[in-house]
Amino acid sequence: MTNHSIIIVEDDEITALNLKLSLQKHGYNIIAICDNAADAKEEIEKYKPSIIIIDISLQESSDGIELAKTIRSNYGIPFIYLTSHSDDDIISQAKQTEPYGYIVKPFDPSSLHATIQMAIFKFDVENQRNEEIESQKVDKQNLDKLLYSKRASDKPLISFGDGYQIDIAKDEVFYNNKKIKLTKKENAILRLLVAKLGHIISFNQAIEYVWQESGATENSIRTLVWRLRNKLPTDIIKNASGIGYYIED
Repeated sequence: MTNHSIIIVEDDEITALNLKLSLQKHGYNIIAICDNAADAKEEIEKYKPSIIIIDISLQESSDGIELAKTIRSNYGIPFIYLTSHSDDDIISQAKQTEPYGYIVKPFDPSSLHATIQMAIFKFDVENQRNEEIESQKVDKQNLDKLLYSKRASDKPLISFGDGYQIDIAKDEVFYNNKKIKLTKKENAILRLLVAKLGHIISFNQAIEYVWQESGATENSIRTLVWRLRNKLPTDIIKNASGIGYYIED
């Protein structure tokens, strides 16, 4: 097992010691034990641990939840809560910080180990997914390069489908030399599909390029593609079930 580093934030000395001993038996590296949020922030900044265990109610206050908010926004380190509370209000506040797990006092060493392993695994998967999404992003500059590389001559025209052309200089689309009137977003999704002919455009790629803002969803893309299909004389946009859309090369 990888020797993951952990910071424990717990104001009860006996609980903190039991946590340390239990975790060390499973091979974890306990790099700091803090009994308050201020010290914890300093240690987190200094060591950047693999994971943090936080008592929800430090010194009988909500400092644990406030610390978790800081970790979530500033450090991007997974954390799990240690709690003896069943109060709905406190649990509701804790949920809003999106912890990677809960450990209930008194804790079971085996459950503690499993919770930490699952938290680290989930965090790693999320990071990989975010990296994949970033790598799939298609910005306007790269898209324009792709489009210009598909020209058959020095003119800004690209032929695709059977009888379609797109004038990438004027953002105009033609079918058998007749112009098709499209909205700005319909033009954008079609440019994206043409730039990546033969390749699937995922929902995330489409949202990122067409909207470039928050609020759009997969249903937004589905509705946009449905409107575009109704305007195109032939059905050239293909479904990649649950993934996105493509136009055959």
